[in-house]
Amino acid sequence: MSTFHNVCSVPSSLWLTGIPGLETLHIWLSIPFGSMYLVAVVGNITILAVVRVERSLHQPMYFFLCMLAVIDLVLSTSTMPKLLAIFWFGAGHIGLDACLCQMFLIHCFATVESGIFLAMAFDRYVAICNPLRHSMVLTHTVVGRLGLAAVLRGVLYIGPLPLMIRLRLPLYKTRVISHSYCEHMAVVALTCGDSRVNNVYGLSIGFLVLILDSAAIAASYVMIFRAVMGLATPEARLKTLGTCGSHICAILIFYVPIAVSSLIHRFGHQVPPPIHTLLANFYLLIPPILNPIVYAVRTKQIRDRLLQILKTGTKIR
Repeated sequence: MSTFHNVCSVPSSLWLTGIPGLETLHIWLSIPFGSMYLVAVVGNITILAVVRVERSLHQPMYFFLCMLAVIDLVLSTSTMPKLLAIFWFGAGHIGLDACLCQMFLIHCFATVESGIFLAMAFDRYVAICNPLRHSMVLTHTVVGRLGLAAVLRGVLYIGPLPLMIRLRLPLYKTRVISHSYCEHMAVVALTCGDSRVNNVYGLSIGFLVLILDSAAIAASYVMIFRAVMGLATPEARLKTLGTCGSHICAILIFYVPIAVSSLIHRFGHQVPPPIHTLLANFYLLIPPILNPIVYAVRTKQIRDRLLQILKTGTKIR
């Protein structure tokens, strides 16, 4: 790798280091990361295939699940192939525009996923608190519009980030990113000039997405639990809460890692860089891996369909 001098310049490309401090272990690290990426791709494609062929799953909850699967595929694929290329071939070179594009995809689709979780919470609220109107409120058209609204919100919130870097901070003091992918703050830290506007905007978006979305989801579940507690028997309460179990697990899988990673990035200055970078990668891999597993294990229709497919495959062999 070339040596880059600490002089402000306009670069055409940047260099990703992978996991800083663990360069000698990159080959070994590629084994768990490659395995997790394979599991994420196979799991989410399986969910998409099962929902597509099983007509009984053509319901709002499973349409939202398919949206999550697509988002998780984009999130993992936007980072893992490049990371594996760094591990295997030392291919840390990335064009500036490609870096900003990767940054946009990561932050945009993380925002979209948060919006889908919010839409799923609304779906569960209507299904439990007003079940007679569920099919009228959550029509296929409404589900599609909610998904589109989540995408548009992600583009609207995150679109300015790469533009602000490209237009306001064109000069860079170094081209080496001590990270495995083009994370917003990691790129901003390389630039010359006043980056306070970028920092404030990034923090504001983080607040809007992480805090407000999670607060709205929590409020919906407070109303759901109140409705459940009004049911006559404990069996009815458990059955009704069981329909929310997968969604609650998926929410925790998404929000807990991203909250921990954000807090460490902002305030954990004593955390070693390898630990921070590993956590940042895990938060992009954990939801794509665990979401399909959670829904396959906890959702009877998906579980039964998967078992049927496996039995059919066994008989054919």
